[in-house]
Amino acid sequence: MTYPFSTPNPVTKYDVIDEIPERAMVIYAHPDDAEIGAGATAALWAAQGCEITYVQCTTGSSGSNDNEMTSDRIVEIRAVEQRAAADVIGVGDIVVLDHPDGELEADRAFLGEVVHAIRKYRPEVVFAHDQHRFSGFQHRDHRHVGIMVQDAIYPYARDHLHFPEQLVNRVEPYKVKHLLFWGSDQPDAIVDVSDSVDTKINALAKHESQLPGLSFGSDIDMRIRSQHTETAKGYGFLYGETFRRLIART
Repeated sequence: MTYPFSTPNPVTKYDVIDEIPERAMVIYAHPDDAEIGAGATAALWAAQGCEITYVQCTTGSSGSNDNEMTSDRIVEIRAVEQRAAADVIGVGDIVVLDHPDGELEADRAFLGEVVHAIRKYRPEVVFAHDQHRFSGFQHRDHRHVGIMVQDAIYPYARDHLHFPEQLVNRVEPYKVKHLLFWGSDQPDAIVDVSDSVDTKINALAKHESQLPGLSFGSDIDMRIRSQHTETAKGYGFLYGETFRRLIART
């Protein structure tokens, strides 16, 4: 299975993000999405002491073009690949919500799961798919993750009267500071990932079922590097990773 690594539309100026939070969370639809979207930034921050948590919303049960592959088997394969990739990045916990691939619904049950993860792990920064992308097709699961993450951050995780049944065992309402969307048509923030692109590519290479042939010097490797190089032009560093940033209301 192949994935496009598209270059975002240029903007006049990106805000450079250089603060390292104590805790960050990457919420994503399928195994490998986290590394594709925010792998270099997560690796950079983890190396500097940030606690990174993954929230994987589906099992990736439809992620194979092999006609002999079963859903149960690809789930097993991708779980192993995701843990290996997360270890390369420096991720701690992976919370797997176990929804079937392609069947995520933007409903209250899914919203509650995301709210609970945010309240439990208390990230200052959350990364997610940008649901507002118009330049090409986007997986339905990606759109629903983006919608639910934005809603979960504001107002649901913040306000104690939303999902009050969660407020036990030291789980409390929580205010996220920043939401960073990857895959945006209109990114407005950039992170210098010159020291961590190699780590991102090494992590992506663990997803062998999805990115066969990815290795240092391969065509996919060169494409990823080219994207990050193009993004960083004019900013004084070699590689950049871009996002659309929302500063959460308090």
